[in-house]
Amino acid sequence: MKNIIRILLSSAILIWMTSAKAEIQYGFALSVGQVDASGTETEGTAADTSTRTKSFEEVFVGGDVFIENIFDNGYTVGISYVPLDLEIGDGSRTDSSTGADVASEADTGTRTASADVSDLITLYTNIPVGSGGYYGLLGVHHATVTTAETLPNSSYGNEDILGYQAGIGFKEGNYKIELAYSDFEDIDISSTGGDNNNSVSADADAVQLRLSFAF
Repeated sequence: MKNIIRILLSSAILIWMTSAKAEIQYGFALSVGQVDASGTETEGTAADTSTRTKSFEEVFVGGDVFIENIFDNGYTVGISYVPLDLEIGDGSRTDSSTGADVASEADTGTRTASADVSDLITLYTNIPVGSGGYYGLLGVHHATVTTAETLPNSSYGNEDILGYQAGIGFKEGNYKIELAYSDFEDIDISSTGGDNNNSVSADADAVQLRLSFAF
């Protein structure tokens, strides 16, 4: 599925770059929204596992830069890039155990973990609805989930994810305002290092209000 979406992205970018009779604009946008994320961590081995779940609701304020191609019929194809990371969750817990034969082997200590979405790139299209400036919005996201954690013997890596976006917008002159919903594919990350076979699975979606200005 990822390869198919990447082929579609490449094809759309090629069409966007070689299209005639179109106006190219660039600009910046400011956004405010909420990310909803839920995750499950499985810790241990096949013979001895424990599972924890947690949900987050994070309000974010951010921005992006974009370049877009506006065709004579009003259709728009564009690419936006968010230069700042977006936090999708963090947490900590303190474990204590007296069951180990050797004190140094006890499962004790404070664990912390956080996850951010970085290098968020969106390929989008605006589809005019009538002649009053309203349009539908469709987009495809590509981003990297970066993790930071403090664990005794292991660590989690990063993962590239895809997502889709759908919404509505209104354009007046060089200004646009949009309300959009984004849903990202499931995140599945396994730990490296240590004796435990830990894994994390998570799902995230977001609602965003975006105001943009084009030059």
